[in-house]
Amino acid sequence: MSRESIVKQARELYEDINLASVVARVRAGQKAVGYLPVYAPREVIHACGMLPVGVHGGGDQVEIIRGDAYYQSYICHLPRSVVELALSGRLDCLSGMLFPSTCDVIRNLSGAWQVLKPDTYVRYLDLPQGGAPELMTEFWAEELRVLHRDLARLAGVEVSQDRLRDSIALYNRVREVVRALYRARRDHPERVPSEELYLVLRAGEVMPPEEFLEFGAAYLAEVAASTASPRDNSRVVVVGAFCEQPPLGLIKTLERAGCYIVDDDFLVGNRTITRPVATEGDPYVALSAAVVHHAVKCPVFYEPDPGGKKRVVPDLAREARADGVIFAAPSFCDPALLDRPMLRAGAEAAEVPCIAFKYSENTGQFQQFREQAGTFSDAIKLWGGR
Repeated sequence: MSRESIVKQARELYEDINLASVVARVRAGQKAVGYLPVYAPREVIHACGMLPVGVHGGGDQVEIIRGDAYYQSYICHLPRSVVELALSGRLDCLSGMLFPSTCDVIRNLSGAWQVLKPDTYVRYLDLPQGGAPELMTEFWAEELRVLHRDLARLAGVEVSQDRLRDSIALYNRVREVVRALYRARRDHPERVPSEELYLVLRAGEVMPPEEFLEFGAAYLAEVAASTASPRDNSRVVVVGAFCEQPPLGLIKTLERAGCYIVDDDFLVGNRTITRPVATEGDPYVALSAAVVHHAVKCPVFYEPDPGGKKRVVPDLAREARADGVIFAAPSFCDPALLDRPMLRAGAEAAEVPCIAFKYSENTGQFQQFREQAGTFSDAIKLWGGR
């Protein structure tokens, strides 16, 4: 596949809010289960022979009308957008929906879904939290066992730990491809525009993992063959966009303003687990232990170290060799905005330059962001970073 065809296919999947590719698989006999950000155990869905489908709202392609009737105006845009997709029938291809414990809004959305879609399997995933790793591992392992039984019943198959181990091994490979894509952009951002990287990752939210492995590898091969020359851009990390996703136009705007995005927390669920999950022994315990002990630093996970939040941004900037940090969070995103003061204090203490703004997934005007990012990039060039 050529680079142009890869990006074209990825863009078509990104823009397809009707989930035509998923509908085609459902009509062919495969069931699909949706999941909201931030993290869901896709391995369990796959082990039951079903397609995991990331549900990330309708972006700027959907006008929110009926969805606004379900939520007050002072919450983030994502749940209202997802409700609008449901009421319009665009998510009817999903036999189940998983709602992680990202925030109170997503928790409430799981309840609303039971009313909206009474014939759909709905489960609220109470992710492991707390300061007792052994108890957390035991708790989440049992939750995974229950989820596996439920999804196997939904799919009409037997519970198979061997198939779950195979799915864990497969998603280990998927996460490694995602990490390789991020490394490629970090090392050569001129070869990997963040717009393209984001589209490739969004394609992975609706593709079978087996196809994504080939898709991602093909894009990496094109990147390796690229001869693009670097520009005099500032290297930045984007923090705060882990749940409601930024508009594609915002990502493009930041880079056009003179900022190479060399790390971010977009679609962080596809790399929440930072190390390979063990494929031997009890697969539920292995998957649980990986989340408890090796989850990426994120506002939706408990941080036992009181000073840990303040080290997150300096660590990210150092690993990405970044010149600065852009705090970009959705409006009314409690996890991101409650963490921001601690994260920013850590950045400023380490003398990491930073700016902050808020967005919504249907933002259509980007001039203010371009001016902020452009001024930020110029300031870094003129007066340096740390």
